[in-house]
Amino acid sequence: MNKAAIIDVPTVEPAAAPAAARRPGKSMPLSVRLGHATEQGLRPRNEDFVGAATPEGAELEAKGLLLAVADGVGGHANGREAAEYTVRGLLADYYATPDTWSVEKSINTVVGAINRWLLAQSAKSRDYAGMATTLTAVALRGRRYYVAHVGDSRAYLWHDGALRRLTEDHTWEHPELDNVLRRAVGLDAQLLIDFDDGELAVGDRFLLVSDGVWNTLGDEAMGELFARGDDPQAAADALVLEALHRGATDNCTALVAHVDAVPADNLRDRLASGRRLPLPPRLKAGETLDGLRVEELLHESRVTLLYRVTRLVDGAALVLKTLRQEEGDEEAMASLVREEWIARRVPGRGFPSVCEHAGRDHLYYLMSWHEGETLKASLARGHRYAAHELVTIGTALLRAVASLHRLGIVHRDIKPDNIHIDRKGELRLLDLGVAASDGEDLREINNPGTPSYMAPELFAGQAANEASDLYACGVTLYELLTRKYPYGEIEPFQRPRFGEPVPPTRYRPDTPEWLEAVLLKACARDAKGRFETAEEFLVALERGAHRPLATHRRAPLAARNPTLALKVVAIASLLLNLVLLYLLSRH
Repeated sequence: MNKAAIIDVPTVEPAAAPAAARRPGKSMPLSVRLGHATEQGLRPRNEDFVGAATPEGAELEAKGLLLAVADGVGGHANGREAAEYTVRGLLADYYATPDTWSVEKSINTVVGAINRWLLAQSAKSRDYAGMATTLTAVALRGRRYYVAHVGDSRAYLWHDGALRRLTEDHTWEHPELDNVLRRAVGLDAQLLIDFDDGELAVGDRFLLVSDGVWNTLGDEAMGELFARGDDPQAAADALVLEALHRGATDNCTALVAHVDAVPADNLRDRLASGRRLPLPPRLKAGETLDGLRVEELLHESRVTLLYRVTRLVDGAALVLKTLRQEEGDEEAMASLVREEWIARRVPGRGFPSVCEHAGRDHLYYLMSWHEGETLKASLARGHRYAAHELVTIGTALLRAVASLHRLGIVHRDIKPDNIHIDRKGELRLLDLGVAASDGEDLREINNPGTPSYMAPELFAGQAANEASDLYACGVTLYELLTRKYPYGEIEPFQRPRFGEPVPPTRYRPDTPEWLEAVLLKACARDAKGRFETAEEFLVALERGAHRPLATHRRAPLAARNPTLALKVVAIASLLLNLVLLYLLSRH
């Protein structure tokens, strides 16, 4: 069989698990055996391409294993090149996307870039016109599988003795056009990829095939071949050979993956290990825990505790975050583990750094300590922020928020209390306790956050997103300037009504016109009227008075239209006189 088209697919033998994996409390990593076969058949050239990437360790845990089959569009000289470039590009670039991105976002972003490149190649010359390919990919990560598909290659799942198709063919529903693709990578600028996902189980087998196999054999015959044994290489060989034996006129390709072991819990196994750690007792200054000496209690909420501690081995000053023991239910403990997982993936600048500590025997995590204060504390001591200070703080805040959004993370609780300025003037965004990332499936009854900083659409039940983060940034800057909120203070469990935001000049007449325009746009009631990205908001602040927004301060009616204002006053006076005459006539 021709195996030159497979890349990065070491065979995984079903050997005994390593000793570390067999110890009590240790979960097995994802273990998969692969087999593949591809033949050109009666075609003059094999335009199929098949590949897989099988990383190990942290990369396997974070991104999973990726399988892909592509079939270059027949009749075009560069169909094979399109198929190979697409599979190789996906397998390489998928693992370069942030761990915080969902599988769907990672694949969509990578394949979208590949699609644009193929279209650009097609536009260069006639020789490349029509350079396109199908693509069917399966990612196996943790305890779930994810399918991405465009075209008429197919993905199947063998589960509980039955073969089930996971994809739909993207061909035209017409007898004479049923082999003509309506969707393919490189076919159209607006590429639409089908996605699906499901639970992964030991014994599951995945089959990715080009149309030369499924179109010749049919689902029933493929199921019969699959039932003969669980050797993935034997299954792939049998499928391709049987298709050729039955007269397949197209290239024939099959990739088979047999799941031998799945990991236990996932956020990437940290939730399981976190649940086994006990919460520390409430600590007092001078007490020690796991080689850490408590200096002071920094903050206490209904659920969490923050201590300033010193690591005895090197004298480093750190912040320890943990839970109150009475609030340490499974959900709260999982949230703390998830918070640490996200905090480890944010960039170093603009956020506290998560610190390693080899002697940790309790459930908490450590962050870098920085002398300074939060913006809420500076407001409480009476600091009055000037316009230039607002610009400095706003640009640093928006850079931090932009870096989160690029990672697919939404903070969901931006406010002065969660923004820290150290003694050197460096800003850090704190508390990722309710942050959400694309890679997670969070199901909540209510949006988290602080009501006065929550966007109007959140009270209508919409999920928090990048736009609601930017709204919270706007409200934060508005409060720093005015010590008020654009729509007034909102109490918990209140169902607020949003009218028009109060112009900052109502409280600070010295507010520059351009700054008022920026803040009113940031705090607009309708999300469509706000900044679309953190970068757009940042540019508006940085340009300031030099290139102000087109939105201008709303002038009073008397200033905008003196004649109309006089008419309104005259009519109001006439109505008042009529009312008075009516009242006098009744006495």
